Amino acid sequence: MTTAASSGSFQASVIRVLIADDHALVLEMFEHFFSNLPDFEVTTAPDLDTALSIISSEGPFDLVLVDLNMPGMNGTSGLARAMEANSGRPTGLLTSDPAAQVISEILQMGSSGVILKTASLKDLANEIRFMAAGGRYVPVELIDQQRLKSRGTTKAPLSDREMDVLGLLTEGRPNREIAEALSLAEATVKMHVKSICTKLGASNRTQAVIVARDMNYI
Repeated sequence: MTTAASSGSFQASVIRVLIADDHALVLEMFEHFFSNLPDFEVTTAPDLDTALSIISSEGPFDLVLVDLNMPGMNGTSGLARAMEANSGRPTGLLTSDPAAQVISEILQMGSSGVILKTASLKDLANEIRFMAAGGRYVPVELIDQQRLKSRGTTKAPLSDREMDVLGLLTEGRPNREIAEALSLAEATVKMHVKSICTKLGASNRTQAVIVARDMNYI
């Protein structure tokens, strides 16, 4: 909730952020994270059309982030629509595995850059503050051209057993239940979860599920 500054006193302005993504899990993660940060006011939308409608009714946001692959986007043209709707205010892309061409396109368009869904939460707030202040942000790992060339060239990198574990992770099951369902030791499940996170570039099991869905592995 935005609070007006009282007369004669100073209060840091609240950063209004609109995040649009068709995965409820992603929106829940962002909402939970920003609920603990008093200088942010976060609004969410499940698709591009809803996001554009919110901007139209509530006015431009300090930062708009739109998922590359959600309904209505039609590639980077959806980002262009969001940028126009947000009246030139900072607008960027939210994604897991962008190709080099996508990064090049959105920077040429004048967007605010990219936030990775796999980003460490401890850095997320500062990245968004930077973009909202007018900066253009691209994660350092995406600047590495060799990594960009290698991304998206392989099929799902997970073993059959890891895919089994991932399937149960999507249901929100804890390690104990996964172990029972697959007749494995709980320690083995922990090992598989760690391997899944490493292979998908995720820092935790929630991000692993998000990345896997984004890349159509599940």
